[in-house]
Amino acid sequence: MSPGLLGAALGVALALVLGVSLTVGAASLTLGEVWAALLGRLGGPSVDPLVEGIVWDLRMPRILTAALVGAGLGVAGVVMQAVTRNPLADPYLLGLSSGASFGAVAVLLAGLSFLLPIAAFAGALIAAIAALGLATGMGGLTPARTVLAGVAVSAFAAALTSFVVFWFVTGDSYREVLSWLLGSVAGARWPEVLIAAGAVLIAGVPLLLTGRTLDAFAFGDTAAAALGIDVPRTRWLMLGLAALLTGGLVSVSGSIGFVGLVLPHAVRLLVGPGHRALLPLSALAGGVFLVLADTLARTVFEPRELPVGVITALVGAPVFAVLLLRSRRLA
Repeated sequence: MSPGLLGAALGVALALVLGVSLTVGAASLTLGEVWAALLGRLGGPSVDPLVEGIVWDLRMPRILTAALVGAGLGVAGVVMQAVTRNPLADPYLLGLSSGASFGAVAVLLAGLSFLLPIAAFAGALIAAIAALGLATGMGGLTPARTVLAGVAVSAFAAALTSFVVFWFVTGDSYREVLSWLLGSVAGARWPEVLIAAGAVLIAGVPLLLTGRTLDAFAFGDTAAAALGIDVPRTRWLMLGLAALLTGGLVSVSGSIGFVGLVLPHAVRLLVGPGHRALLPLSALAGGVFLVLADTLARTVFEPRELPVGVITALVGAPVFAVLLLRSRRLA
């Protein structure tokens, strides 16, 4: 499929799912009511304050946060798969999400929630350094070693998080922390939108511009070095940006798996391996997917609500299995 055609289709799909998501929920609204509420807040004719509050203060920040988180995780997944030459790499499997979760939970339980983005980034960066350092110590950055090192770091960070939660969390705060660890944008408001947007602008946009460099990494370190790329420096710079992006996103959404793993593979099957197209298309696909997943999470079992991470795992795991089987047949 043409990258331009797929990009246009994903752009239209994103606009549609954003609009439809604003209309569904405990209080059903029409597209006309949503549009009027948006215009009312921007200086247009006044509307019912309740409708305006539902659209602008509750649903809009949540949906925008989901779109930004999905887009950022899609980009991070593409970058990590390219620089490690590992098709299984993503922020979740390589331990970045677990490291960010540990940092975030630690400051939350310490009552230092204002440090949440910094702690999440620090946890993700430490996890990335540990995973790549362990893989290098095992004999070099091969795909298999990277996955094994990532699994080990992820399990260790998850164990630390579980210990902290078990030792320090009491009463009803268990439910809140568990929901956050499973991934949720239910509590997102405009400050969370700003944090997610800041992470995407500071780390995601520069990564979107690295298509040529990632194409070089696809042929191996020797080929990339022959093209004039400082391989160690570039790899650590990109992984640092991926850690910054993941940390910022995890700080507002919790740990959400499979977005950065499945979406790049799905897009790659449609448009090929070229990263100049793969990066922006994976961002759009991630945004569409996570908005849809969050809409399902808050409506399927209404009035009860699932963490969006549960939906992404339920959908992402079977889809990834299908993609693996299809890739095997194509090979």
